[in-house]
Amino acid sequence: MPRLDDHFWSCSCAQDARHRGRPAARAGGLAAKVGAMITSSVARPSLRAAHSAPHTDPARGPRSPGEGARGQGSGSGHATSWHHHLLQRSLVLFSVGVVLALVLNLLQVQRNVTLFPEEVIATIFSSAWWVPPCCGTAAAVVGLLYPCIDSHLGEPHKFKREWASVMRCVAVFVGINHASAKLDFANNVQLSLTLAALSLGLWWTFDRSRSGLGLGITIAFLATLITQLLVYNGVYQYTSPDFLYIRSWLPCIFFSGGVTVGNIGRQLAMGVPEKPHSD
Repeated sequence: MPRLDDHFWSCSCAQDARHRGRPAARAGGLAAKVGAMITSSVARPSLRAAHSAPHTDPARGPRSPGEGARGQGSGSGHATSWHHHLLQRSLVLFSVGVVLALVLNLLQVQRNVTLFPEEVIATIFSSAWWVPPCCGTAAAVVGLLYPCIDSHLGEPHKFKREWASVMRCVAVFVGINHASAKLDFANNVQLSLTLAALSLGLWWTFDRSRSGLGLGITIAFLATLITQLLVYNGVYQYTSPDFLYIRSWLPCIFFSGGVTVGNIGRQLAMGVPEKPHSD
């Protein structure tokens, strides 16, 4: 049988060991908590630094967080400036169309080439009230269309791009219209051929672009068709019509007018910033 002192010895040793193990376990747990706190405190600044670090774009290089906002702001400002220039050009072209319509229509009415009904004749240059705004709108559309087509074709028009050349083109156009009203030929066919040669000469002298030639022909066709419809409906009429309801030289006038207004629109578009793209 074991002795009684052995029991007392074993019990006291076990209790002492248990008492010594608890502080060690507590110390280990405290050390683990301290380590976790240190690790989290080190990790948080690194995460903040990662979020605040500049974004890297493989195509454009590093970008700061505020660069995107600045880019959007500059893009909106660029769009506003482009629309402002577009409005200015439209107003200038509309004014040019109104002035040309009043002056050129005066020549036609004075020579009795164009006859308006008495009830639609206005006091300003003996022209119908709807002629100036219609011609102004057409001039604005044509003048904006020419540089737009050049931009889409990738062929910027650089031939004689100066205001002196544009003014000479306007003078030649007025001269062609004046010739159609003042010159007397044996028949309208001779007059039409002469005006056609003058119109092509105007294009060759001041334009010489494929887009200008194509747009001039398209404008002449559409304007002649609209004029035929207006005369057919009795809005006004021409004396001695030889091409259905109108005169055969009228497409030449529309062609040269389209080239002239197109040159004005191209000159106004020089130095204007390009249209902003969505990308």
